[in-house]
Amino acid sequence: MSDGRFTVVVDGTDIGATWAEESPETRRALVDALPVEGEATRWGDELYFRVPVDVEAEDPRAAVDPGTVAYWPQGSALCLFWGPTPASTDSTPRAASPVNVVGHLDDVSALSSLPSGAGATVRVVDD
Repeated sequence: MSDGRFTVVVDGTDIGATWAEESPETRRALVDALPVEGEATRWGDELYFRVPVDVEAEDPRAAVDPGTVAYWPQGSALCLFWGPTPASTDSTPRAASPVNVVGHLDDVSALSSLPSGAGATVRVVDD
């Protein structure tokens, strides 16, 4: 299994990321599926897109830190969080339903500059 680093490419901009210690089974399934790519939907300050992974909830949580990369079991999707979503009650990113945290983005500024409501092409590759 891959350790350490991976790259998230959002509309052609590379964002470095680190695999999280949480959710090892989810992480393993995602690493085995890499590279994954899709047309992401924006939901507040979150992008999500379907991935060819089917994993159950693993230490799931709804509230996450900005920069969190997570797998959403309910939708078989990978999610990138950088700010509040429609489910948030404050500035903390909150998923529609609990997610499995798999990584953390080094810098969310490229995501913060996306036009409001716009989707993006997202690609995740192993370093």
